[in-house]
Amino acid sequence: MIQLEEIEIQLLLEGIYRYYGFDFRNYAMASLKRRIWNIIRSEKLNSVSGLLEKVLHQPECMERLLLGLSVNVTSMFRDPSFYLAFRKTVIPLLRTYPFIRIWHAGCSTGEEVYSLAILLYEENLYHRCRIYGTDINEVALRKAKTGIYPLDSIRNYSQNYFESGGKHSLSDYYTAAYDNAIIRSFLKENIIFSAHNLVTDASFNEFNVILCRNVLIYFNQELQARVHKLLYDSLRIFGVLGLGRQETLKMTPHEYCYEELDIQEKIYRKIA
Repeated sequence: MIQLEEIEIQLLLEGIYRYYGFDFRNYAMASLKRRIWNIIRSEKLNSVSGLLEKVLHQPECMERLLLGLSVNVTSMFRDPSFYLAFRKTVIPLLRTYPFIRIWHAGCSTGEEVYSLAILLYEENLYHRCRIYGTDINEVALRKAKTGIYPLDSIRNYSQNYFESGGKHSLSDYYTAAYDNAIIRSFLKENIIFSAHNLVTDASFNEFNVILCRNVLIYFNQELQARVHKLLYDSLRIFGVLGLGRQETLKMTPHEYCYEELDIQEKIYRKIA
């Protein structure tokens, strides 16, 4: 027998999809339920149905819910070993291209996009790159566009930068202003931040590199397969795909369309 809470959650997700167009219906239920209840408590409500009523009648509540449901865990040079592997395995391939298009899907507030820009700058490739950072969350994207982060946080990323193979000092890439760190303007020149929903939106370009790291783990198997098709369709032949450590191509429709460049860091190249 279906529990009442499950019915309420299904109605909430269906209402959000029909009224606002955001589709969370195929997200992994365990983590989704946990985040929904965190939002219910923060809104001082007692039930999922109460949240549904508030979301449908108060758009500002929907904005807060979107912040709570979309995952915004990020940092500069997150998983430094991934960036180190990227320098060793992907950079030599990118040197062969006259122009490089990169898509960072699910970029959140932008720290990892700027990390990649720094890496490409140090490898003397940034001037021929265009990086597209996309996310479902408009609030996160607005922060990403400013390139302004708490100074204490940025300082804490210096170790990540060093472990990623950084060639200078992280402080070379931002200006300290009071309690903020402002990413230097030259790193923003080749970056475009824009809204894109991996669940409902189509491919918008053809890319040499796609990074979609630590996003798919929040989707169920059906939705993962759908997103993998979108990533495959958006990647040029011999293009590079980077996933998160807990993510995999195994048991997906495109498992055999890629070769492994670094199995531990989940870096693949499209070969078919």
